[in-house]
Amino acid sequence: MQTEKTVEMKKENMILWVLVLLFAVIMSVPFLVPHTGILALFGLIPLLSMERIATMLEKKRVWIYHYSAFVIWNAITTFWVCNATVGGGLFAIFANSLQMSAVFGLFRWSKRKFKGALPYIFLAVTWIAWERFYFDAEISWPWLVLGNSFARTLWAVQWYEITGALGGSLWVWACNLGIFGLMTSLSDGSWWNFNIKAKAAVVTGCMAILIVPFIVSALIGRKYKDAMAAPESLETLIIQPNIDPYNKFQALTQQQQNAIFLDMAAKELEERRNDTIAAPLLILAPETFTSDIIVGQYDRSLTWRRFTSFLKEYPDVNLLFGASSYDYIQSPLRPSHTARKMGNGLWLESHNSALMTDWSGRTEIFHKSKLVVAVEHTPYPALFCRIDDLLGGVMGRCTGQDEISLLNVKDTEGQNIPIGCAVCYESVYGEYYTDYIRKGARAMTIITNDAWWGDTPGYRQHLSYASLRAIETRRAIARCANTGISAIISPSGEIVSETQWWTPAVLEGRIPLRDDMTFFVVHGDITGRICTFLSILLLLALIVRFRSF
Repeated sequence: MQTEKTVEMKKENMILWVLVLLFAVIMSVPFLVPHTGILALFGLIPLLSMERIATMLEKKRVWIYHYSAFVIWNAITTFWVCNATVGGGLFAIFANSLQMSAVFGLFRWSKRKFKGALPYIFLAVTWIAWERFYFDAEISWPWLVLGNSFARTLWAVQWYEITGALGGSLWVWACNLGIFGLMTSLSDGSWWNFNIKAKAAVVTGCMAILIVPFIVSALIGRKYKDAMAAPESLETLIIQPNIDPYNKFQALTQQQQNAIFLDMAAKELEERRNDTIAAPLLILAPETFTSDIIVGQYDRSLTWRRFTSFLKEYPDVNLLFGASSYDYIQSPLRPSHTARKMGNGLWLESHNSALMTDWSGRTEIFHKSKLVVAVEHTPYPALFCRIDDLLGGVMGRCTGQDEISLLNVKDTEGQNIPIGCAVCYESVYGEYYTDYIRKGARAMTIITNDAWWGDTPGYRQHLSYASLRAIETRRAIARCANTGISAIISPSGEIVSETQWWTPAVLEGRIPLRDDMTFFVVHGDITGRICTFLSILLLLALIVRFRSF
């Protein structure tokens, strides 16, 4: 008898683990394979089924199953972080999974007091509230926001211009819960208690949730079919120098790197001059191209002097390049938690910056604000910077700006064309990104260096998220990546042209200049705010019910 019970338990456990793996695989595919975002509309069903079966079987320690599900999903989709830092990659996988599992565990806890569909509504809105919170958290890694599942299925989410990516998260939950609800009612027999009208209403509602967003997307997308053919445009020249960041200064001096970049630019500019075509107004260089910029003292930089000297031959050209930049501060006391002591009352603040310059030496600078935890940013600096000092200063301590600012391209008539420059990781943050447009950016640029991850899905995922930002703001993007993929992206999110990975390349094209603002830009993340409000209300109601009984 004991043997039969043991065999039965093994079968039950096997079913649960199969559902765990099925969830992880289905939800990973949209992040790895183009045009498969629709799978996310069904991908949560195995996880929900696992939880329902485990509850019916009165299984103990169910958290092991759902935490494992999230760990496997995170590992399959973001394993590539370990290529840059094994410790950081493992922390990202396990810590991110822990937060997901905590939300799911809260849902299971709510089932003790909430009945019917209410626990599942609580799960959906709390998950989206967590995603919204994650965008502004001190330790932030919102890579696997559910709405990002459609980053390479753009035809289905042109309505992100209204809701942003969290609208996609809501769609994912609504579809999964709707289908799961139908499956549950069929399995427990309650479906047959409905009358014909009720059945028709339920099926129609589920079909509408699934299909209507596709129709809306198609209708909205038609408006941007020819969005690249705008009355005004900005000519761009994107230089992809393809310098290995791991050997950046060991193999090449900064002078040699400058020479590689300028040789590629000069060759293209001379060809265009010989073809009697006007030179591009904007040349792009990648993130952290140089590390010799002192803020406010640009003429001390060899790279800056070399660039401005080169541009004297091309007075109608602007150059935007990335730099590790520094502020030196003379102070008897530490000016900030992130400042590093240099000696004799001198302190250093570091930044990851984008600079715009031209032949005249005019220079504008923007400091990246959404910084990569540990690599660039020490979280909770009042505490962890002290610990880092004891460890010898092993963590990054870049500081950003309090608010976004724009860079200006001077056109051939001396007029300013305001553009935004999102530096690398900043292109993952949808609502933050809209600030560029609200401040008047007519087009967007992204400068990045994705080579830290090697030839893995990481750099392709990062590129695809830029397409979501284009849809949300309806601004074209000129994207410059050190080793690829550099690209020109249309306001509909379509990649118009792109370079190859790990290849020196020059990409030229025109990006349209626009002044309109989308609903998402004007009103922000309404989906996230509403879900946060509902989540708080339901959580308070849950607490009251537990205290009342």
